[in-house]
Amino acid sequence: MLGSVDCRHWVWKNFLCAWAGQYKGKEKAPTSILEAVVSQDLWFWHAFFGIPGSHNDLNVLNRSPLFSQISTGNAPPCRYTGNGSNYEMGYYLSDGIYPDCATLVKTISQPQRAKRQMQESARKDFERAFGVLQLIFSIIKSPARIWCEKKINNIMQSCIILHNMIVEDETGLELEEFLPEGEIRRNFYNEVFANYVNCLKHLQSSTAHQALKLDLIEHLWAQKGESLNF
Repeated sequence: MLGSVDCRHWVWKNFLCAWAGQYKGKEKAPTSILEAVVSQDLWFWHAFFGIPGSHNDLNVLNRSPLFSQISTGNAPPCRYTGNGSNYEMGYYLSDGIYPDCATLVKTISQPQRAKRQMQESARKDFERAFGVLQLIFSIIKSPARIWCEKKINNIMQSCIILHNMIVEDETGLELEEFLPEGEIRRNFYNEVFANYVNCLKHLQSSTAHQALKLDLIEHLWAQKGESLNF
């Protein structure tokens, strides 16, 4: 699991009235949206901020660069085995609005069995991380009072960077600054489009999504479920 992906709205108090239609959505107030991926240690691995608040989470995902490296085949390898099945792409936990694709494990609506409830409880990292972010930086807990949209984006990005620095200092994370480069292929540019089509097709596979979800449920239950008292 690479982390939990979700979106949050930051109310923009001093927005331009001419932009009201773009920035007002379900929140009934003008907002900008933050899409982020957060791991269990509350580290922000991905942050995409600035989409107007009239969009939903799916629209934000379609505009964000979250899957850009995966779709082009340039993402670092992530191989693992779950319930006896081998996988080569990491996955994110998400809620029900996101599409059925090979890299997302969505919320199980109305989980009945104990092992389904166990899988569902793991998707709370984003809520915890955003709550900690607002607790440390009160400026993003209150509505933004800045006129300039670019400055609002800079504030959100700065708070996330500082938050990650705090997490790194407190947990002692040792992260590599650069990933090792792969082998350079001579026919790389001739293979780009075909590789992109194949990667995108696999990424959007609903069959792979369902298989991954079921394998994860069985794997988690086999690892930890029997030791719990329900």
